[in-house]
Amino acid sequence: MKKMYLFLTVLTALAIAITACAPATPVATEPPAPTAVPPTAVPPTATEAPPAIGSPEHPIKVLFVPSVDVDFMISSGDLIAQALNEATGYTFEVSVPTSYAATIEEMCASPEDTIGFIPALGYVIANQLCGVEPGLAAERRGWNVYWTGFYVARDSQYQTLEDLAGAKWAYPDAGSTSGYLYPASIFADLGITTGETIEAGGHPQSILAVYNGQADVATAYYSPPLYKEGKWAMGDDPDVAADAVESCAANADGELWCGDTRVLDARAAVVKDAPDIIQKVRILALSKEIPNDTMSFSPDFPDDLKQAIIEAVTQFVSLDNESCAQSLCNENFYSWTAVGPIADENFDGVRILVAQQGITLENLGK
Repeated sequence: MKKMYLFLTVLTALAIAITACAPATPVATEPPAPTAVPPTAVPPTATEAPPAIGSPEHPIKVLFVPSVDVDFMISSGDLIAQALNEATGYTFEVSVPTSYAATIEEMCASPEDTIGFIPALGYVIANQLCGVEPGLAAERRGWNVYWTGFYVARDSQYQTLEDLAGAKWAYPDAGSTSGYLYPASIFADLGITTGETIEAGGHPQSILAVYNGQADVATAYYSPPLYKEGKWAMGDDPDVAADAVESCAANADGELWCGDTRVLDARAAVVKDAPDIIQKVRILALSKEIPNDTMSFSPDFPDDLKQAIIEAVTQFVSLDNESCAQSLCNENFYSWTAVGPIADENFDGVRILVAQQGITLENLGK
């Protein structure tokens, strides 16, 4: 019994010793919190200012409607851009859009940087569409108005506008005030329905359509003749005197003279291609007076630039200025000889015609 007791005592002591020598069970601990690192400050990205309007990187757009000799307009456009640059320090980019409507659309699409040389109809539509504003109006040898001329073959039987019922009509462009708006209104007022119509693409092309027998009547701009003595007055015969017709020819400078009378209407623009234009085409009638074409600004054009450009164009437009004589003042361009102020209300009469005919940019010419 003592031996058994001793054995159990020894066994218990041995178990205690083994337990004491075993490695301790590790106690789970939380991992240390990561050390917070302050964020690195990111410097703000510099926003580059857009190029200033009128700088070489952002030139001012100058648009001319394609009413006359487009090739001449394009080739002489650089003279206008250069002259305005020298006068203002701004950079200009001249272009001739494909139509009157395209000119209006581009002015509205570029509201901050565009100048348009547009006629009264184009101005009224552009003003209604996006708020285009007038800057200057043209003068031609003292006239601040012009007219629609109805041109027919000299040997035709047409004697009155009423005789044109059923006639084939050539007009420059549906956006032309003198070439389309006024004659269309006159035809409507007189109850005249013309025959086939031809959108010729410009005033000279309309005249040539009659000259070449492609149309019976053309409508195009009319500017009064220049006499060596005296001055044409409203109510005078718009055409060359009958006894001077056979003498009509271009001089060495390309000017169309009939004795002592210089022709300045749309026929003068085609004398190079049709030297006998006066002998072949006569004026049947004129419309009422039409406000001259304009230099207008896109709706958000900066006021300070606007005033500088108005002053520069006023100085530029003169027959004594050789650059203007070879561009804007030239008969193959717009024949401007001076400019004057113009206000929006000056176009109220044109607005009435536009409203009467329901003309919009979308249905122009339709």
